[in-house]
Amino acid sequence: MSDFDPGPPAALARHFAAVPGYRPEDQPLFWYDWGPVFYRGRLNGTARLLAIASDPGPTERVVGRTLVGDAGQRVQGFLTKVGLTRSYALVNAFAWAVHPSQSSRARRLLSEPEHLSWRNRLLDLVTGPALQAVVAFGENAQAALGLWAGVPQVPVFELPHPSAHDTADLLERWRSALPTIRSAVTPDPDGDNTGPTYGDGFEESDYAAIPRADLPFGLPGWVGDDRWGRLASPPHRNSVHRPAEDPDHTLVWRAPSGLTPPG
Repeated sequence: MSDFDPGPPAALARHFAAVPGYRPEDQPLFWYDWGPVFYRGRLNGTARLLAIASDPGPTERVVGRTLVGDAGQRVQGFLTKVGLTRSYALVNAFAWAVHPSQSSRARRLLSEPEHLSWRNRLLDLVTGPALQAVVAFGENAQAALGLWAGVPQVPVFELPHPSAHDTADLLERWRSALPTIRSAVTPDPDGDNTGPTYGDGFEESDYAAIPRADLPFGLPGWVGDDRWGRLASPPHRNSVHRPAEDPDHTLVWRAPSGLTPPG
C-alpha cells in the first residue's frame, strides 16, 4: 500500500463533485464557506467496517479528510482495538461542518430528498461484499443510518460520538460493544484484536495516529497525531481551532515546537 492516499476513484470523485448544497436560509447552520469534507479510508469496496460520524471539524477541513483530529484519533484507536489497520471506510452524516449549537436543527436536513439520495448513494458506493459491520457514532450518524434504504445485512452498532460530553457513558458503551464487534470483523493481517479495551477514562493508549495511507501527499509528518498537544501543559486536543474573533472565516493551525527539519 502507498504511504499516502491518492484520492478517490473516478466514480467517487464524480459523486463528491455532485454533492448538493443548502438553501441560503439553512447555510447559517453550517460552517458553510469552508466547503465539504467527504471521507477517510478505503473507497474501493474492500472495507470490512463502515463508520459513520456526524460532520467534519476544523482539523478535517485543513487536512481534507474526515475523522483526523482528536475525535478521529479516538476512532482510530477504536479501529486498532478491533484489529483494523486499513480495511475501513469513514464518512459523515453531513459533508459540511455543523455549528454545534445547531446540530439538532440541522438534523431535519438529513431527510431532504436531494441530500438523502446523494448520501445513500455514497454509502452504497463505499461498501461492498467485504463489509462485516457498520458503526454509527452519535445521533446524526444514527439518523443517517436509519434513512439508508440499502443498509447491508451485517451487524449494526449505534454508539456515542467520540467527542460526546458524557465520557463515562461513551467509554462504557464502547467497552461493551467491542467484544461483539471484534467477533464480527476479521482483523487485518497486521492488526491485533486481543488487546485491552477501555478503562474509566481515555488514556493515551486509547488513541491511535492516523495512518499516512489515509492522508493526502505532502502533509507534515505530525499531522494526524496530536499526542504532543494532549501531553502539553496546558493540554490542547487539536492542532486546528476556530478563533473566537472570526470563527466563520479563520482557522488557526498550530505545529508542535522543537521539530527537527528534514534533510
